Amino acid sequence: MRYSPLALALSLVVAVTASTGFGQVQQTEDPRVTELLSMGRAALASGNADAATDRFEAALVLDPGYAPTYLELADAARMRGMQGQAIHYYREAQSRDPGNLHAIAGEGAAMAEKGATAKAEQNLAKLQSLCGTNCAEAGELAAVIARGPLPEVKSAEASTPEGIGPDSIGKPATEQN
Repeated sequence: MRYSPLALALSLVVAVTASTGFGQVQQTEDPRVTELLSMGRAALASGNADAATDRFEAALVLDPGYAPTYLELADAARMRGMQGQAIHYYREAQSRDPGNLHAIAGEGAAMAEKGATAKAEQNLAKLQSLCGTNCAEAGELAAVIARGPLPEVKSAEASTPEGIGPDSIGKPATEQN
């Protein structure tokens, strides 16, 4: 009983200390990472997703624990139409920063674009529980879900003319017809 006030005070200090780090924006120690990310964002804004990805991957090598780099990589992957890779990067960002609304919304949008609407709606529900129905991320995800999946991209084999394809390699032209 005589230790109760001390235990209560100690638990209060631990709780306050733990909660102060939860809502803070993560910062990188390396200024090169910041420079590479800004160069990548500029490339992405100009529509050059490949150059942006190169900058973001270089930043990732310099600071592999920095969650915003994963978000940038995910956004570039979505721009290139690689939703599966984008989902992977969004999940990596969430593992480093579990309450990141951009990562949750981006993952849901990539799922919706891929056709996994039920999973995207789960992300929307999670977003709405974290930030409410009026936050920008929830509105953007709801719009992507309403738009539906992206059109399916044909493979290179599906668009080859008849007589040309993997079965015709090495055969003379007379055998193909």
